[in-house]
Amino acid sequence: MYSRTRLFLQPGFLLGAAMSAASNFALDAAQVGRSLKRIAMEIAERNGGADNVVLVGIVRRGATLAERIAIELRANGKREVPVGTLDISSYRDDGKGLPGDPRLLGRDIPFSLDAKRVVLVDDVLYTGRTVRAALDAISDLGRAESVQLAVLVDRGQREIPIRADYVGKNIQAPHGQRVYVRLTEIDGADAVVIGNGQAK
Repeated sequence: MYSRTRLFLQPGFLLGAAMSAASNFALDAAQVGRSLKRIAMEIAERNGGADNVVLVGIVRRGATLAERIAIELRANGKREVPVGTLDISSYRDDGKGLPGDPRLLGRDIPFSLDAKRVVLVDDVLYTGRTVRAALDAISDLGRAESVQLAVLVDRGQREIPIRADYVGKNIQAPHGQRVYVRLTEIDGADAVVIGNGQAK
């Protein structure tokens, strides 16, 4: 019988390739699924449904999470929620991307943000710099009624005073270690892993 670790590593070889032997699973696939269901329920409760809600996911994994949250909202009897994306160069937890503040590279938001309740979606909230760049972009695109933030993981250690409204899991990762979110659509398996793997 396979161990839990092998169940995750076998379906998605990219997951295994990125992790070192010292990596620890913080969320398994079932826990990722439950976290997204809970976030969707909290969004609906806070906003009195989803009639005025739009989702904007930060590329890459935040965009995938936004699509999944939209599916969960529909499954709960809510209307189809529009989903857009922002492509921001990363000031990333995993050491990839250019140093310094992130830059907006592109967007795909085929609907108006005016008077909407915008839920910005990202995978990991860390320093807050990526979210700040996304907020600047959203403010340039229209006058939203409000902007809320949903993240699968909040690992703390903020450099900018930004707080998430919806959090799948708070994780205290040791200094020098990284939090990797892996999703089936991109990586072949769902998991959140803490490790010290080197950037590829």
